[in-house]
Amino acid sequence: MAQFRLIPKPKPSPTPIAQPVATPVSQAQAPARTQAPRPAATPAQRAPQGQTPAVQTPRPTLAPPQVQPTPLAPAPIVAATPLPTLSARQIAELRQLLTDAGLSQGLRRMTSTVTLPNDSDGMARAALDYARAVHSGRLDSSDFINDWGLRPAPFDPAPGFADAVKRDRLAAWIRSLPPPYAGYDGLEKGLVAYRAILTAGGWPKLAPGPDLAKGASGARVKALRKRLAVEDKQVATSGDVFDQNLQDAVLRAQRRYGLRPTGVVSTGTLAALNVPVEARVRQIMANMERWRWLPQTLPAKRIQVNIAAAVMTVFEGDSPIASMKAVTGRPGNETPMLQSRIHSIVLNPPWNVPSGIAAKELWPKGAAYLKAHGYRVIGTGPDRRLQQESGPRSALGRYKFDFDNPYAVYLHDTPVQSGFNSYSRLDSHGCVRLEKPGPLAELLLKNDPEWQPEAIAAQLEGTKTVRVRLADADQVAVYLLYWTAFASGDGTMNFRDDPYNWDKLLAEKIESRAAVSVATAS
Repeated sequence: MAQFRLIPKPKPSPTPIAQPVATPVSQAQAPARTQAPRPAATPAQRAPQGQTPAVQTPRPTLAPPQVQPTPLAPAPIVAATPLPTLSARQIAELRQLLTDAGLSQGLRRMTSTVTLPNDSDGMARAALDYARAVHSGRLDSSDFINDWGLRPAPFDPAPGFADAVKRDRLAAWIRSLPPPYAGYDGLEKGLVAYRAILTAGGWPKLAPGPDLAKGASGARVKALRKRLAVEDKQVATSGDVFDQNLQDAVLRAQRRYGLRPTGVVSTGTLAALNVPVEARVRQIMANMERWRWLPQTLPAKRIQVNIAAAVMTVFEGDSPIASMKAVTGRPGNETPMLQSRIHSIVLNPPWNVPSGIAAKELWPKGAAYLKAHGYRVIGTGPDRRLQQESGPRSALGRYKFDFDNPYAVYLHDTPVQSGFNSYSRLDSHGCVRLEKPGPLAELLLKNDPEWQPEAIAAQLEGTKTVRVRLADADQVAVYLLYWTAFASGDGTMNFRDDPYNWDKLLAEKIESRAAVSVATAS
């Protein structure tokens, strides 16, 4: 049976790791993603930009269109207790902290202005508004679309703020608010780097033309060098010859963008290089917002799927131990963001065809087609439905991993392996197809004496359907996440397409919410 592509074990860490993990064989991955995540400061030790914490300890790691200013102007706060009274010095300190933090945390643009109140109550409300925005996100519950199944936990910053005022520790309180993950820290540093590129003038758009490959020369090659050097300091800017060093730089860029690493600059690579730096800044800001929707502590034992990159990663003992390619939902059949727990594995699953898929794709093909492909009709009249028999022809393959969710999605095998060879693997109806489900099933069942690999293999020789319930201790958390921007272990920013346009939609909602905040504060 095929084995996982194992990931080198990171140095021991007492806190959960949850950074997007990549493998060299996947579209969504650059080789650097296989490295162990670097330690980062704990929330209480997070220093303002440009300041180095005195002490560093390991922190958890996970695996937008540029939003309009998300102002630090306060929204009305209904507090159970009166707001603390700030001294004149504390008002001045908070003014500077909120101005700097709102920018560094991606809550507003560089070009936006910040209007903060001068009185104690007004500044306290501004601080609480900032705290909610950076800790749990700017959106209201009504702003979430149905497919955004992750929701930030309720958060009341008032007690912590009152304590910080009392103990005169406002800077430490501000540092404690952002998501406590190295993955978020990577985006925060990436935001600084790409804003610096923006301030320096960005990068020029490369002219269209024939594909560029090793051996080419001329003005377009010279322009390519300059463009790549903006993001990749290993690239020499002088010269107009496409040599081996330039080909290596193109390969690195293609991996950063999740493209097939051919070393040839064709249409797809040219399009990725021509995305304006402003759009890359927006992507980073949108992904920082999504981090704020995650719980403050992630289970050490879990499975994560990056929907946009179509990659699944397994975590055990707080470390990423394996990853594999996946196929996720095509635009129009989006795979939702959610969190749940895998409680069962179905061996030889039949496929109960959703009515929408049956009506659109299968019923029109006629009875002969359905019979030839193992479908049977269950029921009569308007309630009739289709079920595809278990076995080698089943669209679910030999394995199905069930977890409770309102979207009726799951992880599963597939009899068609060719889809995993593509570098664009958004092709399902919303469920997640796995490249190597067998090793995953063996991993989840390793503590069940009745379902060791030999027993699993024997069961799969036939077509009888068996549901294996995982023991409570062996049930594993599963997170379906949408990352279009993330940092490698060495800090290199990686970008993916925004196939569902969720970055753009998120930015619009943030801008709308910011406008509401301004209106209610004035």
